[in-house]
Amino acid sequence: MPTIVHFDVPADDLERAKEFYSGLFGWNFEHPPGMEDYYLIETTGLDGEEGVRGGMGHRGSPEQRMAGYIGVPSVDEYAEKVTDAGGKILNRMPVPGWGYLAICLDTENNIFGLWEENSDAK
Repeated sequence: MPTIVHFDVPADDLERAKEFYSGLFGWNFEHPPGMEDYYLIETTGLDGEEGVRGGMGHRGSPEQRMAGYIGVPSVDEYAEKVTDAGGKILNRMPVPGWGYLAICLDTENNIFGLWEENSDAK
């Protein structure tokens, strides 16, 4: 069953947001290689097990909010399901070496993402 596999936190001040979330929830932040304006976030569940991973980068627009990403076997297949259900695909792109991403809008104007892991993505 598809489930949330990633979340993104947009921030106006990355260091301030990093301090807030690490202090509040104990989240760990790391820069991935070559991405100095983006952090990967590691979380831990209440049971001590690894939690959902996330990312944090600069806010793209004043309207941008925190968004969840749903892991699916095929972005193409689920993008079609989104439109069939009345939603919209706002953007679709490869993330080279990692997978495929689609940014979607549901019927209530909420943004969410679809994520397909694929190390062959180009």
